[in-house]
Amino acid sequence: MKKTVVSFKQFSFKYNSQENSSLRDINLDFHQGERILITGPSGSGKSTLGNCINGLIPNALKGEIKGSLALMDVNTSDVSLFDLSKKVGTVLQDSDAQFIGLTVGEDIAFALENDAVPLDEMKRAVLKAAEKVGMEHFLNQSPQKLSGGQKQRVSMAGVLVDPVTILLFDEPLANLDPASGRQTMRLIDQIQRETGVTVIIIEHRLEEVLAIDLDRILVIADGRVIADESPDRLLASEILQEYGIREPLYLTALKRAGIQITPQLHPERLDKMSLGGIRESLLRWASNDIPEREQLLGERILQLSHINFCYKPDQQVLADVSFSIRKGERIALVGKNGAGKSTLTKLICGLERPDSGTIYVDGKDIGEQTIKERSEQVGLIMQDPNQMISQNMIFDEVAFGLRLRGVDAVEIRRRVYETLKICGLYPYRNWPISALSFGQKKRVTIASILVIEPKLIFLDEPTAGQDYRHYTKMMHFLEQLSSRGVTLIMITHDMHLMLEYTDRALVMADGKLIADQPPAELLSNSKAAERANLKTTSLFQLAEQVDFHDPISFVRHFIADEKGRRAADESANAQLY
Repeated sequence: MKKTVVSFKQFSFKYNSQENSSLRDINLDFHQGERILITGPSGSGKSTLGNCINGLIPNALKGEIKGSLALMDVNTSDVSLFDLSKKVGTVLQDSDAQFIGLTVGEDIAFALENDAVPLDEMKRAVLKAAEKVGMEHFLNQSPQKLSGGQKQRVSMAGVLVDPVTILLFDEPLANLDPASGRQTMRLIDQIQRETGVTVIIIEHRLEEVLAIDLDRILVIADGRVIADESPDRLLASEILQEYGIREPLYLTALKRAGIQITPQLHPERLDKMSLGGIRESLLRWASNDIPEREQLLGERILQLSHINFCYKPDQQVLADVSFSIRKGERIALVGKNGAGKSTLTKLICGLERPDSGTIYVDGKDIGEQTIKERSEQVGLIMQDPNQMISQNMIFDEVAFGLRLRGVDAVEIRRRVYETLKICGLYPYRNWPISALSFGQKKRVTIASILVIEPKLIFLDEPTAGQDYRHYTKMMHFLEQLSSRGVTLIMITHDMHLMLEYTDRALVMADGKLIADQPPAELLSNSKAAERANLKTTSLFQLAEQVDFHDPISFVRHFIADEKGRRAADESANAQLY
């Protein structure tokens, strides 16, 4: 039997700042060489469990512990954080927060410098660690200039430069485009095979983690272990749906076709599944007509004509970009990290000015407008709401932009209350922002922009870091805004969001607009997807695997079915209330 490397016994933990325990009665053993995924709803205790394993609890994050936690038979309460870091290597969701050195080489060498390793030995170890992750040619480059996927690799090298027993990844895919996420999973798979370390992954994006073989999946909810199963057994159960965790899209499609998911089907990965006897059921389901609701769009609200932009004379970031968007459209702006999405957003919001070309909003050239004038028409919602919030109280935060514009106090009150009602925040109008959840804070930032009544809103990764339940609530809210005529442009790496909640995808690659088409068509186009670091949806792969005559129509059928179900649920909820 393999050696036990982590052992929780009747373990509970409560932060000093909280009233209730974040972890309750945890009994778990992890063994040498296992690959374990930990998933669950937001706030379930997943990250707290990880912080117990890597020693941040109780060394840096204080609280009350009951029971015991042992790493390699040593109680973690008796070991310093420094000593635990020699056993557990942690790769954080935000790679930038982990960087110490000015260059990649310096950053990888940090742990060795702390140990006063001789210079020649240190250089050899740094090169070896960089080669493991494919970053040996970037040792003299600044970590801040790397892509998201490259930053992840540097973080991995930093923890691999010293031999560790456990590699812990806290949401490693959250900020990566689909192709970079796939590369990260392949690298984790390769490192585990070569070193034999125990790999623990904390992640919401279940389907992408399943790209590699896992031994176990743990579901955490309300601080307890709800399930600890092999992937095939867990995916054949109803636990994921019960706790608001998104199952792989191909499994949803199979269930819609009336196919029972059993462990014997090997549902953990599409290329492993036994699909021979289910083709006819899929074909019957996909042949049913689903009426699509007609979308009524307004006049053209945004037009870009031959936009070019350089940060430096020899560094062209955008090249001849042209497109137009109509009022009420929901647009996905997608592409790999560094493709030009953020620069394009800055130009439209007025934070930068194009070198050539014209931007029209509502038919008017806005090239000479100030940032303040531009913000009356174009709003920007950042990924992290904490980067936007400047006031303590919800009312004051939403009213802040109106006060800066000198709006009358009575009018401010009317507009703020009306906006809070639209955003579902009116009951909390007198609450401090600190009392809100992440998703509620996100709504506050949207309300603070919406109250100014812009014609279009950019949202940077609107669902990042949210479990499926909160994700669905956020997207339902955004759909309501769209139905009111607000034009939404969502910068996203989330292919599910693009597929189910947007009308068009604008695809950037190397500073150029390479595609402008419906999401179902884009995610069924392997060449365009590959160039933009996207990936074809598993629905398309399922259709191909069962020799469906028109895979794109299969994907469209699924989307229409999803929208129909959401509309029916909304109607039922409206009747209840």
